Amino acid sequence: MSGPERAAVEASPAPVAVPVADGAPPPRPVRILRQYELVEKIKAYDPDADEELLNGAYVFAMMAHGSQKRASGDPFFHHPVEVAGILADYRFDDVTIAAALLHDVVEDTDHGLDEIEARFGPRVAALVDGVTKLGRIRFASVQARQAENFRKLVLAMSDDIRVLLIKLADRLHNMRTLHYIRDPDRRRRIALETLEIYAPLAARIGMAEIKDELEDRAFAELQPDAYRGILRRLERLRRDDPGVVRRICAHLEELLAREGIEAEVKGREKRPYSIWRKMQRKNVSFEQLSDIMAFRVIVETVPQCYAALGVIHGHYKMVEGRFKDYISTPKPNGYRSLHTTVIGPEGRKIEVQIRTREMDEEAERGVAAHWSYKEGRPATEGRCYPWVRDLLDILDNATSAEEFLEHTRLEFHRDQVFCFTPRGDLVVLPRGATPVDFAYAIHTEVGDHCWAAKVDGRIVPLDTRLENGDQVEILTRRDAFPSPEWERFVVSAKARARIRRFLRTRQREFFLERGRELLERTFAGEGLELTDQELERARRRLDYRSLEDLVAAVGEGRIAARFVLEQLHPELRPRREAPPAKVIPLRPPQRREGGEDDGAASPILGLPAGVPFTFARCCRPVPGHDIVGVIRSGRPVAIHRRDCRVLERVQDRDRRTVDLAWNTEKGEVRAPVRYRILAVHRPGALEEACGAFARHEANITDIRVTRRTREVYEILIDAEVTGVEHADRVLAALRALDRVTYAERVHG
Repeated sequence: MSGPERAAVEASPAPVAVPVADGAPPPRPVRILRQYELVEKIKAYDPDADEELLNGAYVFAMMAHGSQKRASGDPFFHHPVEVAGILADYRFDDVTIAAALLHDVVEDTDHGLDEIEARFGPRVAALVDGVTKLGRIRFASVQARQAENFRKLVLAMSDDIRVLLIKLADRLHNMRTLHYIRDPDRRRRIALETLEIYAPLAARIGMAEIKDELEDRAFAELQPDAYRGILRRLERLRRDDPGVVRRICAHLEELLAREGIEAEVKGREKRPYSIWRKMQRKNVSFEQLSDIMAFRVIVETVPQCYAALGVIHGHYKMVEGRFKDYISTPKPNGYRSLHTTVIGPEGRKIEVQIRTREMDEEAERGVAAHWSYKEGRPATEGRCYPWVRDLLDILDNATSAEEFLEHTRLEFHRDQVFCFTPRGDLVVLPRGATPVDFAYAIHTEVGDHCWAAKVDGRIVPLDTRLENGDQVEILTRRDAFPSPEWERFVVSAKARARIRRFLRTRQREFFLERGRELLERTFAGEGLELTDQELERARRRLDYRSLEDLVAAVGEGRIAARFVLEQLHPELRPRREAPPAKVIPLRPPQRREGGEDDGAASPILGLPAGVPFTFARCCRPVPGHDIVGVIRSGRPVAIHRRDCRVLERVQDRDRRTVDLAWNTEKGEVRAPVRYRILAVHRPGALEEACGAFARHEANITDIRVTRRTREVYEILIDAEVTGVEHADRVLAALRALDRVTYAERVHG
């Protein structure tokens, strides 16, 4: 098949099944991979595979799962076989395939890990244990269970990266059958977890095929309107100009051939989720995107890559700022390629990727491309991957599994910049990183003792945003320590977790010293000596876990030193003629076990019930944003986002800020947002826009037409949403509408 013919086949990504919320999905034929077929498939690429191990695992898993059924109605055993088949497609070893067949046995049957190890050996048992969830432990919430399971997965894959491979194949098959789950909330939770955790993990090990499918399937569940809207537009593009991809491929191949470069050119449309992310990132509509198509030029050698780049840049005008050289500076997952965007054939803006065949194999298959059976098995220890070491560092510095999961999500969803040490070593950081992030990426000790930094030989402030290609030198001092201000501008999860841990430790030391001083002074004022025995009596009476916790609480002001004294010596309590007036503190209310909390009637924790408040229009906070309150004499408390720039101007004698939080435990909290849309001037446009709000249960509170022409009119719509994700879903639905040409959220 020639390059242009192949391009025609690959021109469009296959759409994934959009979940069906109501009613049963259409039936599908069930074709299970038989035992001998699986073994023959593995033996075809690994003749030395242990056939007895594979047969034994297949039969044992089938008998263990017995008559169990999945939500689709298929026998449960079909799932582990499908997972094993996915891994066999990537040519993984026999131990990995056996563990895939057995990966649900411990979690979903009565067979234990000891039996797995006795039958199939310690290597298979270790992989099965790594993939097995913490199913028999009770957790306070679904979030806590998710966080602990992810923590366990990270620790397991740090010992053997094959744990992650099995987990990704497991999640991929679960996403392919997600539409059989009838509970929409459960489907959304699984899809969101896939998008936030598992797709980025697949990207980190370079498995682009799995990453792309996971993203598209999760996108189809989370944003069905936006997904269908992009598919409709892609179909319209193909219908309007059916041969464009084939023509451009042929043109590029001919151009390179004239310059003596033999190349294969593949063309395709970008994936729906990739298109949607670019629309979100650039805040544009589908019609405003001009590089929907991507073309891949595959040559034999690295010099030919640069030669082909020279030919393309010499023939077409390059789009400024869109060239990236991932051959000289590969991505952390090993990805190598040249990327450029040009105004190409027929005046179309196209993205071109230039790479060798080996690079192309690595780009699509990631770690699977290195799983060779002719030159020995590859290293499986997860710690050899730098990003796994970073996750372990974040885990070491996080105080809980939930905090670790929060930092990890932040780390996964950031673009990257490439910087260099003075010796020329490459350091990859999240987009927007500062010299402090750079210092912690080198070593935690370097970060802890950083006091200044040089970028390209010039001393810069520590909150300077680094750019691609910057050479960074960190200046350290033994008496320098992290500042609380750093947490405001660092972006890497590793730096943020370490700074928080350091500050917590230092803060606790301060509270311990201050608390001890307050207690000693209070006891001495009554002519008493403070002893550890006395403190131990107070600890038991006040039910603190340790003496340090009690002393720190006094130093922090959560409990008065005089109150501790009076608990031990009731005779020192002063007699009062009348009880003092009750003072309601302006802080998050303390919860009482088994009862209601003081803030139950208010949607804002930290504001006593009845205190008036308003949401600031300058930043329009919604649940999910970190918030503070601005207290103003004689006026309602103004609720701002913590990162609101207006806050820098409100600190004066009559105003002060107080930390607040959303009270979501007593039900949904709704906050106002404003959308600005441009709609074509045709009947039904406003109805279509209002329908998007109704479908996503966003309550419209105001509509204003602010500008009107013969072609379009501008509308401001105020609506109430339950959080950041809810607001984003509404925005995505608006952008997917045929009659809406532009949509954005408005602040100010």
